[in-house]
Amino acid sequence: MSALIFIVFAAALVLGMPIAMSMVLSTVIPRLLGTTMGSSVNQLITNSFSGADTTPIIAVPLFILAGVIMAEGGISRKLFNVFAYFVGGFTGGLPCAVILTCLFYGAISGSGPATTAAVGAMAIPFLVELGYDKTFSAGMVATAGGLGVIIPPSIPFVLYSLATGVSTSALFLGGVLPGFAIGLALMAYAVYYCGRRGEDRKKINFKLAELRGQGFWKLAKDSFPALMSPIIVLGGIYGGVVTPTEAACISVFYSLIVSLFVYKTITFSSILPFLKGAVKTYAPLCFVLAFAIAFGRVLTLLKAPAIVSDFVLGNFSSAGTVMFIIVIVFLLMGMVMDTGPAIVILAPILLPIVKTLGIHPVHFGVVMVCCLSIGLATPPFGLDLFVAGTLADTPPMTVAKKAMPFIIAFAIALFGITYVPWLSLALLQRGF
Repeated sequence: MSALIFIVFAAALVLGMPIAMSMVLSTVIPRLLGTTMGSSVNQLITNSFSGADTTPIIAVPLFILAGVIMAEGGISRKLFNVFAYFVGGFTGGLPCAVILTCLFYGAISGSGPATTAAVGAMAIPFLVELGYDKTFSAGMVATAGGLGVIIPPSIPFVLYSLATGVSTSALFLGGVLPGFAIGLALMAYAVYYCGRRGEDRKKINFKLAELRGQGFWKLAKDSFPALMSPIIVLGGIYGGVVTPTEAACISVFYSLIVSLFVYKTITFSSILPFLKGAVKTYAPLCFVLAFAIAFGRVLTLLKAPAIVSDFVLGNFSSAGTVMFIIVIVFLLMGMVMDTGPAIVILAPILLPIVKTLGIHPVHFGVVMVCCLSIGLATPPFGLDLFVAGTLADTPPMTVAKKAMPFIIAFAIALFGITYVPWLSLALLQRGF
């Protein structure tokens, strides 16, 4: 019966049905066929509401709202100026500054598409103006936008925590060093590309002279509120002052205060459209998550996790081999499925298997999120590709071609993270 549910789910996706409706159909289809397994419509509704009725899930729309406000408040430009000041003079320095901005902006938004949109809207026209190839710039931002779901606070880590019971704070700590490792891999390719293709140093030096002409202290003063955002949010969590959900609420109010009264880049009349935008972004995800929880409960009742566990452990005894297979499966799934439902459905099934093999739940969560974040920039359905393509007025598949070297660099770092658990667990073991 478990196989029937998966077959129906896969067939519905192939036929082009929305993910939420595919899960609903596969959940109730056994009952429709006259069996006693699966869910009735009433049970589906009950499980969906009870699964979504949890306090930690509130952090998701709040982080989305904070990201929307920060994006409209021009925070990405403030961050970019700081990084460009220090690294812009090196070969590939400005592309590296863009990647660093994505890395740091991820500590504000917690979302890949939000990071791509906020940084790309500023960075792509700027890089093109300085002579960089437009599709190269778009491909780089689309890939680096995936850092937004790895660097804490991360929406996918919140979802993994909801699905498995693993500490959200521990997952946030686990994502820090892997996020920086991936950022370094992306910057390494950017430097190689710029060194090989060359740069218009005359234009770049002119822009840097304008930026540095402001003086470091003026630039630092202007950027200080933007730089403080992740410090306040994460410092509150790890200082034991607030929970991740409360930190998300603080993030919203802090972004409003900075954008309204410090930078004065938004007005009070803008707040309602921001709320509407956040609701439009979260509402589809909310339905998907609710039905994914119900879907997962049906699979648990049908003992699907035990069946999968027996199959994997009966055929593979090496933790390294199992992790390799899981990584490949996640990479493929990331191409066709959104990060949220993939985590909520698969994490409860696979976590018992990897725990049996001695793999730490936090490390597994980090690897899972890193794998799925690549899918944000991978054709045919990588959402970051569509965001970056729109910003660059370039077809997404054209952007994908230029993004491929960055994706390869991302994947190399991913396998390093997979087989070096220290990167995920070092901060956690040191008690930060």
